[in-house]
Amino acid sequence: MRLGKYLATAGVASRRASEELIRAGRVTVNGQLVGDPAHDVSEADAVALDGRAVTQSLERVAYALNKPVGVVSTARDPRGRPTVVSLVPSDTRLYPVGRLDADSSGLILLTNDGDLAHRLTHPRFEVPKTYEVVVANPPLRGGALQALRAGVTLDDGPTAPARVRRLAPDRMRITIHEGRNRQVRRMCEAVGHRVKTLERVGFGPLQLGRLPPGAYSRLTPEELATLASAESAARRWRSGSYAPSGRRHSR
Repeated sequence: MRLGKYLATAGVASRRASEELIRAGRVTVNGQLVGDPAHDVSEADAVALDGRAVTQSLERVAYALNKPVGVVSTARDPRGRPTVVSLVPSDTRLYPVGRLDADSSGLILLTNDGDLAHRLTHPRFEVPKTYEVVVANPPLRGGALQALRAGVTLDDGPTAPARVRRLAPDRMRITIHEGRNRQVRRMCEAVGHRVKTLERVGFGPLQLGRLPPGAYSRLTPEELATLASAESAARRWRSGSYAPSGRRHSR
């Protein structure tokens, strides 16, 4: 196993953050400093971060959280704002999978499994995310919806086609598989509609369902197995048969 993946699956950090720790010279293997995230390790190797042993024995856990508006999608915030991690009491070090803007709400995942986080956020897996959006300047007309379905040009390049369904004159459901900064808001603005509220209701095969704002639910082993197969969601997306499943309830 590559050293970066080893740290991620041990719950140290996400795959990308683990690679940064290695490059920063904070990781040793069998007492020797290693700066290459691709360095191969096995269970027989002694891996340490800042002198502390890293093992693969940590139980993998993940939670679905309905993030309220005003909460930031980080583990810590220098401005003292509430974070998604602070809403899920756990003895295990958790970190969020992906981001939701502070002024957006809805489904976000927290886990200690860096490999799972990698599969859900890396662009090559194309994991779909679904949002319900209320816009200004209604009604949502066919031309705007069709433009979103075809892909629109933003300042950082054209977007991939989205799946869009109008729910009301000022409300729609949109599914994308990219993860650019404030992407849905910028897409809507590009077709003439400023976003008033944005809620993520689906992430891969999971659905927000009836989980109240601020509430969380630990994922079952079956749900974790489904999430780990991120490629299957991407295949369903490309074939047009994708639909989130699995309603969440408060715990």
